[in-house]
Order: sequence, then C-alpha cells, then structure tokens
Amino acid sequence: MSKNRKIKGIEPVLPSSDIERDIKWFNKHTSFKYSFGDNMYSGISRDGVCIHLQWHANNVEDPLLGGSVIKIFVEDIKPWFEEFVERKTIQPEKLKMNTPWGTHEFGFYDLNKNAIFIVQDA
Repeated sequence: MSKNRKIKGIEPVLPSSDIERDIKWFNKHTSFKYSFGDNMYSGISRDGVCIHLQWHANNVEDPLLGGSVIKIFVEDIKPWFEEFVERKTIQPEKLKMNTPWGTHEFGFYDLNKNAIFIVQDA
C-alpha cells in the first residue's frame, strides 16, 4: 500500500430538476459559475471547488430525491458570510459560531432542497 494516498479533493453530485435554472441560481447566490456540461449533467466551480449537477425527471422511474447535503470547508468564514448576506442568499442570523461539534458555519438550500453549508473549523 502506497504511503502517499492523499485525497486531492471531492466533487459532490447534486440532483437537479432544471440544470440551466440551477446554474443561474448558483451563480447569482453563491458565485459558482458554469464549468462544463449540458442540460443533463454539468459542473459549476469556484475557488478550485467543483459541484456537479445531475438532472432527474422527478418521477417514479427517476426520482429527484433532494435532501443531499454538502459542506464546503474554508479557512476564514467571515468573508464568505458577508458575501452571502450581501447576495441575500442567507439572513445574518444564520451564522452559527462555536457549534458543539467544533465549527463556525452557515447553510442554505438550493432550488432542489439540497443543503449547502460553508464551514470553518473553530
């Protein structure tokens, strides 16, 4: 087994019922921008982090599901928090400092009910 097995990153895949709409929403509310793809599968990125969006029909054969959760860890949460309040993505009371699990964080939902958290280790 190699001793150099460092994970280089992780790219979550979130379900979407409308890729084009969701790319616009993420750009407006989070500054993640279109990177690649089409109306079935696309990627959006910011600061070297990529989130994939995968279309689902939201029916019995292809459920949307929703309820996925991602956490984006950052070094300093303050500028992120200020930006997302300014964008009206969140309200100022959403910032939770010194959580019992040792973080500072805030979160919000996208249009498909996926939870997205911005997190700093306390």
